[in-house]
Amino acid sequence: MTVKAQILIVAILLIALGALIYIVKKRALELKYVLLWLACDIILLIFAIFPQLMDVFSGIFGIMSPVNMLFFFGFVFSLMIIFSLTVALSRVTGNVRRMAQQMAMLEERLRDYEQKSGE
Repeated sequence: MTVKAQILIVAILLIALGALIYIVKKRALELKYVLLWLACDIILLIFAIFPQLMDVFSGIFGIMSPVNMLFFFGFVFSLMIIFSLTVALSRVTGNVRRMAQQMAMLEERLRDYEQKSGE
């Protein structure tokens, strides 16, 4: 990797890190959803600053090319994001179902109250 590319990648990753921190600070997104993105950004920042680490890790994992290692880690990261979003969606779906049931019970109680008060 050339020094220019390395500087460009580090600058982009630092901007992304700042944007993530800003989003959490404004409470536009909860910290628990940003943690995976922060971890990915920091790991990529480390690999951008020390590109020889990619060679070391690809050797440890038995991956022939450091670029293939990046694709593999990107795939794993994507799966982790998909899994965490699926868990969050399941939780929200359960909450919506529970709220709809409570609302239906409250509407029924209100109708009963209106019928009793009308008599």
